[in-house]
Amino acid sequence: MTNFDAPETPGGRSRTRVVVGHLTLALLGLACVFPIYWLYATSLRRPNDVYEVSPLPWPLSVDSYRTAIDEVDVLRLLLNTTVVAVLTALGQLLTSLLAAYAFAAWNFPLKRVLYLAFVGSWLVPFQVAMLPNYVLLHQLGLLNTLSGVIVPNIVSGLGVLLLRQHLDSFPKELLEAARMDGRSSWSTLWMVVVPNLRAALAALGILLLVNAWNEYFWPALVLQRHNDVLQLGIRSFMSATEGDDWGPLTATAGLACLPIFIIYLLLQRHVVSGFVRSGLR
Repeated sequence: MTNFDAPETPGGRSRTRVVVGHLTLALLGLACVFPIYWLYATSLRRPNDVYEVSPLPWPLSVDSYRTAIDEVDVLRLLLNTTVVAVLTALGQLLTSLLAAYAFAAWNFPLKRVLYLAFVGSWLVPFQVAMLPNYVLLHQLGLLNTLSGVIVPNIVSGLGVLLLRQHLDSFPKELLEAARMDGRSSWSTLWMVVVPNLRAALAALGILLLVNAWNEYFWPALVLQRHNDVLQLGIRSFMSATEGDDWGPLTATAGLACLPIFIIYLLLQRHVVSGFVRSGLR
């Protein structure tokens, strides 16, 4: 009897399944990319053509970007948002690295309880800690300052969890060899551990940076008198224009997304490598 089964690829999967899988991924990718494309396409249309539905914005115009820069003060907001996001992500990365290294390299009383407390802090809704943090900032005089946005967020339970997974699989022989060479724990961390965790640190750093960049609720609560970050600037501009000046709005949103896209494109190899090594898909 003739076998009409679909030919198989070297990996043992039928060619039809491979094609269907790739087409599905392509459609999902297109569905994710299209809103971003439409955002930039709308921002590049002429002011009178904003409501056009043609897929290509022609003729191109940067009038919306000029309006956004003039009326929203985008450059100042970009700088402030960058400072807040970078300092928050660096603080979370540093505290996560130190905590994960302590949990992975040392044995001490209540180690498991403390680790579960770190993980549990990640599961606690932000609204639960919002009021105590706000009262503390008021007592410290940090309301309506960028420092008030940064300081309560310099610890990340997610960061500790992910780096602990990487450090648990770190060769213990290297740590023992460093101790035998007379290196201190601090020197071992920065000279032995960190160089071998570059992919994981880059992946986690991008996640923390994106999360800090996209944060809206906490800056809106702390910066009640000033629109010092992009999210609040866009909100203020939408209120001033009653939400119908779509050209400058999309231009502002496009400028807000651009730094994150650039950083991800530059470091995407480290992101993929970090997730694969941690066992996350």
